[in-house]
Amino acid sequence: MKKLCALILVLTTLLLPACGQKEDVTVVRLNEVTHSVFYAPFYAAMHLGFFAEEGLEIELTNGGGADKVMTAVLSGQADIGLAGPEACIYVLLEGREDYPVVFAQLTKRDGSFLVGRTDEAFSWEDLRGATILGGRKGGVPEMTLEYVMRQNGIVPQEDAVVDTSVQFNMMAGAFTGGNGDYVALFEPTATEVELEGKGCVLTSIGQESGEIPYTAFFAAQSYLEKNADTAQRFTNAVARGQAWVRSHTAAEIAEAIADQFPDTDLAVLEAVCQRHLDIDAWNETPVMAEASLERLQDVMETAGELAQRVAFADLVDNRFAEAAK
Repeated sequence: MKKLCALILVLTTLLLPACGQKEDVTVVRLNEVTHSVFYAPFYAAMHLGFFAEEGLEIELTNGGGADKVMTAVLSGQADIGLAGPEACIYVLLEGREDYPVVFAQLTKRDGSFLVGRTDEAFSWEDLRGATILGGRKGGVPEMTLEYVMRQNGIVPQEDAVVDTSVQFNMMAGAFTGGNGDYVALFEPTATEVELEGKGCVLTSIGQESGEIPYTAFFAAQSYLEKNADTAQRFTNAVARGQAWVRSHTAAEIAEAIADQFPDTDLAVLEAVCQRHLDIDAWNETPVMAEASLERLQDVMETAGELAQRVAFADLVDNRFAEAAK
């Protein structure tokens, strides 16, 4: 009897802390625009336990487009969205009272690469008379592509056709199936298309466009006010992920995010991570700079998708990013 009581006491001692820890975990429902190596600092933070150390559990879903991510956030199906800030700009201009605001920036330039059918010595003049699969009209990838084309003297829909009819996650398949002369693809898709011998990576669109707040985390203002502590802990983990990738090699980053891409060879992941390091794709901290947002609005205006510019203070809440540690 004494042995039984002792056993019960030991089991109770072991189980109670575990139960307490489980109760302390806060689940954050996050909807991402797509699943890409471009978001490596975020995935590394998940794998390395930075979110867990902040008492958070990330429930990750793929929206398959910025508009769908925004719908998930507005409907309450997701607590936080990860997509281009343009989605927040559109909602703000609609006059919605509880519009989402950006509270942490992840990437600082376009992460897509222009892929062609041959390994040519590329010049933007090569696009003249061609058709480019550019993604959803009004999305940052498509607008940035058009911005860079104009910067290089190619007027979209006049000098070259930018096809916006193909869904973002279907673009690689459409291109390898014979549609278009060029396509703008994210990684690891661009490299995989190249390795399959179905296309060639020609240039980085992000290097041409300059720094813009390409991908950021956003949430409804009401969510941030009611869950300020959660938002701060979330941003702390993001900041640690950003710092970690900047101090580690492409091989180390690839190993850290490999679980997120089980169908992608580790050597491919390393090559892709190196490509992102080479173009300086990731923001150093979660803080968004006002000048960066202004360039994004320049891109949107150039594309004819912005009827009115928004104030930085209305769209961005940097308090969590500035306090991140």
